[in-house]
Amino acid sequence: MTALPRPVQEEADGDEQQNGRRPFGAVLITVPDGPGSGLPASSSDGIAAALLDHAVAAGSDDDALMEAEDERPRPLGESFSLWRTTVAVFALAALAAAGYVCLYSGGSGGAGATWRLLEAREEEGEGRGGRRSFLLPLHPKPRRSGGDGRDGAAKNLTAASPPTGNVFPTGLYYTTVSIGNPPRDYFLDVDTGSDITWVQCDTPCRSCAKGAHPAYRPAQSNIVLASDPLCDRVQRNPNECNYDINYADRSSSMGAYVRDSMQLTSEDSERDSIDIVFGCGYDQRGILLDTLENTDGILGLGSRAISLPTQLASRGIISNVFGHCMTTDSSGGGYLFLGDDYIPRWGMTWVPVRNGPADNIRRSQLQHVNHGDQQLNVDGKLTQVIFDSGSTYTYFPHEAYTNLVAALKSASPRFVQDDSDNTLPFCMKADFSVRSVDDLQHFFKPLSLQFEKRFFFSRTFNIRPEDYLTISDKGNVCLRVFDGTAIGYDSVIIIGDAFLRGKLIAYDNDEDQIGWIDSDCTDPSKQSRIPFFLRRVLRNQLL
Repeated sequence: MTALPRPVQEEADGDEQQNGRRPFGAVLITVPDGPGSGLPASSSDGIAAALLDHAVAAGSDDDALMEAEDERPRPLGESFSLWRTTVAVFALAALAAAGYVCLYSGGSGGAGATWRLLEAREEEGEGRGGRRSFLLPLHPKPRRSGGDGRDGAAKNLTAASPPTGNVFPTGLYYTTVSIGNPPRDYFLDVDTGSDITWVQCDTPCRSCAKGAHPAYRPAQSNIVLASDPLCDRVQRNPNECNYDINYADRSSSMGAYVRDSMQLTSEDSERDSIDIVFGCGYDQRGILLDTLENTDGILGLGSRAISLPTQLASRGIISNVFGHCMTTDSSGGGYLFLGDDYIPRWGMTWVPVRNGPADNIRRSQLQHVNHGDQQLNVDGKLTQVIFDSGSTYTYFPHEAYTNLVAALKSASPRFVQDDSDNTLPFCMKADFSVRSVDDLQHFFKPLSLQFEKRFFFSRTFNIRPEDYLTISDKGNVCLRVFDGTAIGYDSVIIIGDAFLRGKLIAYDNDEDQIGWIDSDCTDPSKQSRIPFFLRRVLRNQLL
């Protein structure tokens, strides 16, 4: 440690100890004149004068010493003197008194008016030129055969080809939208990994599944012309604007763009009818036909101009922000929101994202992937993360995947690999009866995705064992993570919707970031821009 200079007072004290302590005053003893006095009055006056002179000299030295002490550096604590503290207290009291007078000068009615003014100003700030937010319900899909009800899709995904612009269309959740006039309900898979919203269409339909509802039938006036700026796909007809979308699981949809009214429910429960451009799908192929037994199409929530959030934001209807919240219970639902009014103002973890150069899919840079304390990826190797609500499963790069499988094998001797179970690529048999995934949290550790720190604060996305493991029909424990090389992603982690449960996930296209916070996802509420603790104090005092 660096030596600090000694204060002047310590040096002075040392001199006093060596030369005798210097007096800081004088004591005068006066002996009155009278009989028996051994000292004449003149002598007494001389002694007194001498003592006074000595005291004055000593006082002069003391003044010099005090001046030296004042000039020396003071410790930080000494700089906050009592008078400064008093001044600060009086200043705060004056501000509080001024605020009280402003708030209550109008009597009890004035207090209520002040609170209403605060709320009005808050709503005015949130309105931002008429912008609002919309809520859509999320529903879990009916389960099919297999432990997760999704084993058929899992087998086919192992032979999937690299994606072309989109990730997966077959998630676990769908929402309900009303389209047309009069409005008719359609069930759409919620997909944050693709841009195009489309429904099965009878124009007529070349290849369509049964669907949950009768196919949409557009009028001639609904067809989008090729000159429309939103027509950014290959044009197959000079009088129409067509699309052809391919997904990572080798599914595809082909159709024409149409424009029709879509009814959305705002935060005040009012239904707004808004013209939206979406796809009229008349030719669906691949595994997509299986999921369309229970739904009618896809709700694309990507970042391109054709996506639903971007269309609404470009017209000033919402902020270019959306998100979803899915309950931890797989049989529960959740909600989807368009706009930023349902994003908590406090406690969110945000990470920057950028769109891929080829597929325009949001990606975030990752530093480490851990199973408990064990790191699964190699230091220095760039790994990106895609949050995809349209994917049932999660995909890791080959190295991280093999390390995770090895970690699970060595996690407990009570579990051994069972190659006879083809529900998922990796399954284990326990030496006891596993009733639910809740029984596994004592044997396996959580997964954690660690992003770059911000201002020394860690940014971690945690995944519980109950979310990355599942129980097959045979009662085995199976891993919901796949090897990404099977779909052409060896340096990207794709987080599927099963791993997004129990969190509110927000996608901010205005600021190019994704955020999350733990939530039970049962009670969507409009968030105040006034901090909750200040809002509570103001409300209690004013009303």
